[in-house]
Amino acid sequence: MTLTFLKQIAKALSVQFGSDCEVVIHDLTRKSIGKSIIYIENGHITNRQIGDGPSQIVIETLKKDPAKVHDQLGYLTRTDGGKTLKSSTVFVRESEDGPVQYILGINYDITRFLYFQDAIRALITENTDSSVNPSYHQEPTRIQTNVEDILDELILQSVSIIGKPVSLMTKEEKIEAIQFLNSSGAFLITRAGDKVSQYFGISKYTLYNYIKADQQ
Repeated sequence: MTLTFLKQIAKALSVQFGSDCEVVIHDLTRKSIGKSIIYIENGHITNRQIGDGPSQIVIETLKKDPAKVHDQLGYLTRTDGGKTLKSSTVFVRESEDGPVQYILGINYDITRFLYFQDAIRALITENTDSSVNPSYHQEPTRIQTNVEDILDELILQSVSIIGKPVSLMTKEEKIEAIQFLNSSGAFLITRAGDKVSQYFGISKYTLYNYIKADQQ
């Protein structure tokens, strides 16, 4: 795939999905990787531009065996500014097991969709008349197979209770979410504090203060 054609695809994707969709091309064929971005559309999403350096995933790719590098599609990322993105990374090379020449990154800002997610769900599913079907509005309970899955589910429930993504939560809302986790026994799970701290973008010290806030 030529670089010219790759740029055509990047441009088409950005036009198709609009200004909330950033498309970036990293060139890994250069001797100096410090300025890997050679093309970008809607760079305002991550505040990057042509000539900027590589992301973590680019650096990790350079260290890996090319045969073990595979496309990563539809995963969630978060910007320094708090935006939540649905991202895909496509590794471009001439042969299946050959060295990666270019990386096509797609980052779609879904922050607003997450904000309205619960409101839309309530509008189309919830029955406010409990006398008709009292359990109609309840979410199905997932069957978990290990404690990690349980912790993940509890974290999702804490976010659902607040009704907005972590990137949009106030301090008070984060405290409420974390106190829900505490009352649900989430911190009985090994290393739960590390995972919750990272997920909510706070330090372990702040996490403990948020937990204690319920006791004051």
